[in-house]
Amino acid sequence: MGLLLAEPSLAQDAVAAAAAPPAPVPNKGDTAWMLISAALVLMMSVPGLALFYGGLVRTKNMLSVLTQVFAIVCIVGLLWVFYGYSLAFTNGAGLNDFIGGFSKAFLKGVDPNSTVATFSNGVVIPEYVYICFQMTFAMITPALIVGAFAERMKFSALIVFMVLWVTLIYFPMAHMVWYWGGPDAVGNAAKALAAATDDATKASAQAALDAVNADAGFLFKKGALDFAGGTVVHINAGIAGFVGCLMLGKRIGYGRDLLAPHSLTMTTIGASLLWVGWFGFNAGSNLESNGTTGLAMLNTFVATCAAAVSWLFVEWAAKGKPSLLGMLSGAIAGLVAVTPASGFAGPMGSIVLGFVAGGVCFVMCSTVKNAIGYDDSLDVFGVHCVGGILGALATGILVDPKLGGVGIPDYTTKPGELVVGAYDMMGQFIIQAEAVGLTLLWSGIGSAILYKLVDLTIGLRVKEDEEREGLDIADHGERAYNY
Repeated sequence: MGLLLAEPSLAQDAVAAAAAPPAPVPNKGDTAWMLISAALVLMMSVPGLALFYGGLVRTKNMLSVLTQVFAIVCIVGLLWVFYGYSLAFTNGAGLNDFIGGFSKAFLKGVDPNSTVATFSNGVVIPEYVYICFQMTFAMITPALIVGAFAERMKFSALIVFMVLWVTLIYFPMAHMVWYWGGPDAVGNAAKALAAATDDATKASAQAALDAVNADAGFLFKKGALDFAGGTVVHINAGIAGFVGCLMLGKRIGYGRDLLAPHSLTMTTIGASLLWVGWFGFNAGSNLESNGTTGLAMLNTFVATCAAAVSWLFVEWAAKGKPSLLGMLSGAIAGLVAVTPASGFAGPMGSIVLGFVAGGVCFVMCSTVKNAIGYDDSLDVFGVHCVGGILGALATGILVDPKLGGVGIPDYTTKPGELVVGAYDMMGQFIIQAEAVGLTLLWSGIGSAILYKLVDLTIGLRVKEDEEREGLDIADHGERAYNY
């Protein structure tokens, strides 16, 4: 999960006089784990997602999917260091609730000695490491979208859309959910308030604490919980993909011709790489190497197992045969659902979440999809958006210590110690629902506008004869396979 302010904010300056302890030094174990996590999340995109999606399309479109995913990863990586990191994780002045500023555009002011906060008082990691880790999240999120309209969108239109989408949809969403001043900013301000002895000092310290609490993204301030990207990544990409598949229309022959995956072997390899990489995605989002990291890793194991088993048996009962594709889809659904809850829920709660996610996503990708008739080529909406919604809502319930969750830390009570604050299940569930709703509206409406803009300028869809020929040749002049 993101959640930090890498540069001193005005609020932090205001409490600097509170005699904060010496600047913490990064722990080499934490740093090593975060470097590994960044590499694992990159592996989720290339080759994981590329192979997972590529195996699901027809042979004539395999190379096009690989190209799309790889190109998005490379382009977003550059945009991230140009201005994306700054927009997501710095103070945005008057627009701070929704977007950051350009104070760290082109990584201005960042060097090997720069550090950022984690989720423990007095613990930091190198800023360059954090930039790399968050870069991989920015890379994979738009790449997820391509599965919804695979086999029919122009490559040029895809590139233009993705540049606009990460800039106007993803970066603000990451800021709204994950940006804050960090535990030390809150803890130091609270400590200064506790130490105040006269009314004037108390008023000044209270103002400083209020400023620190206000220096955060819109959804973070509301208390929305998203450990590793249920809203920022999965709902965000899932609804964008759904809007895209509706606006582009169905593939030629959809509902009439056989549009079966050309290589479930490739899809299995991709799904397996996604699962392994997801440990960096979820457990890495703790930003440290400690017990919570272990909890997130365990949850990523068990929720995935439960969802794969759930989809397998539900499909077996419904269709008479257990399928490999169903089990792989269930595993991805479990990974998606547990993402926002991975560091908050207990293992038993994660297993229940996985069982529910597998069954619900199967129904969405079969019964509901067939009833409505939309052509979400690779079930981005049914798995990522629906699974993300389920996980985001469930996080508000499963975080309850009475259900095995870890509770919500209160950094103002005893700075320097992990203290679980007051918890109201219904109140937290409502906050989670508000975060889900805002994400759906922000990405859904914003994506529709961007699709229409691209369609009016260069056109979204390939010509009919090109679609029949396949995008490998039509867009790229080469084939995935030459026999």
